[in-house]
Amino acid sequence: MHVIVIGAGVIGVCSAWYLREAGFDVTVVERRAAPAQESSFGNAGVIAPGYVTPWAAPGMPGKVLRNLFASTSPVLFRPSADPAMWRWIARWLGECTLERYRVNKLRMQRLAFYSRECLHALRGKLEIDYEQSQGYLQLFRTRRDLALAEPALALLREHKVPHRLVDADGCRGIEPGLTTDTPLAGGLHLPEDESGNCPMFVRRLRTLAEAAGVRFVMDRDAGAPRPLPGGGLALDLRAVDHGTGHDAGHAAGGAPETLTADRMLVCAGVGSAALLRPLGLRIPLYPVKGYSATVQVSDELQAPLAALMDESYKVAITRMGNRLRVAGTAELGSRRLDLRPAAVNTLLKVARDWFPVAGHYGNATLWAGARPMLPDGPPLIGATAVPGLFLNLGHGSTGWAMACGSGRIAADLIAGNAAAIDLEGLTPARYGLGPR
Repeated sequence: MHVIVIGAGVIGVCSAWYLREAGFDVTVVERRAAPAQESSFGNAGVIAPGYVTPWAAPGMPGKVLRNLFASTSPVLFRPSADPAMWRWIARWLGECTLERYRVNKLRMQRLAFYSRECLHALRGKLEIDYEQSQGYLQLFRTRRDLALAEPALALLREHKVPHRLVDADGCRGIEPGLTTDTPLAGGLHLPEDESGNCPMFVRRLRTLAEAAGVRFVMDRDAGAPRPLPGGGLALDLRAVDHGTGHDAGHAAGGAPETLTADRMLVCAGVGSAALLRPLGLRIPLYPVKGYSATVQVSDELQAPLAALMDESYKVAITRMGNRLRVAGTAELGSRRLDLRPAAVNTLLKVARDWFPVAGHYGNATLWAGARPMLPDGPPLIGATAVPGLFLNLGHGSTGWAMACGSGRIAADLIAGNAAAIDLEGLTPARYGLGPR
């Protein structure tokens, strides 16, 4: 049986690996020239099941309003006339209650803990190195920030997730490079959470998948999947001219290439909504823009050892070999991937606040990408109302933390097997898109 996977980010490549392992013939279609070039490329690198949390949370609407005109803000809102944005915001606001937050966070954590098990098994089996580090420390600048974290702390206690609340001195005992000049009310240490270089992992897994027989078709724009009269699905592809951004096949007057498959899995990130709309599958997926800065370490003794999160600014600082990845900021309302100085300044301010001499901040490599976010937070994995068409999308900013588990679940479902975890609230049926 042949399966086409649309998208070669971390979700698509992990899915392809597990599908091939299950015995399928697999083709991966990607519009970029290499894998992990979009949302997977510049992410924070955090694999933290104990931390994964929906953006829709109690207090978040107020935080957005309070920071609307701040020069350094964790959230940037650019109001526009885009109806899809306002529909998304309306649904998001409905998910910001404590009750909905608990439901959504538990769904995400269930998947993320399973995904970490899958990642560790895969890492041991394939001996993949991806600059991984152990432990995750959340920093609270004020007592108010600590109070806002109470719903998440309650869930950690309730589900016996290993964690430890520490004071400022305890934070500096875990991360000796933390400066004493920045106010610090305390921290939350999650010793079993971790971090790693996502694109490095994806590139290595792609190589191993190809060696195992997975075919990768790169530099191709995919059209909407088309159900075939006799069963199966077709996918029209056109070559992309990355020099001009135009459709090279169309410019040359050539006909598109068509691939057919028994099953198709959509893992195309923010592009998924447009692919699925012609099939009548309307997914409330919206691109929430994020930023990162990658900095060379200049002083090993003053640099972080692992991964941290500044809870006030929602900025992560992750150690990746001899580099620091500083990532965060959520920008809603702009589909352009330009680099806004205010967002970049927020990232670098946070890094300098905690590790002022650790890196060459003036020479940072900057990145902006679109996180494929659903209003409630958890992704969608599984079969749709279109026979043979499956989804694995909507992971938002936690795709790296959920990738292996999501890929394994998608492969199990396509094979007709039961998933290893309870999929309540994680399938397309959550939005009325499942099989009828």
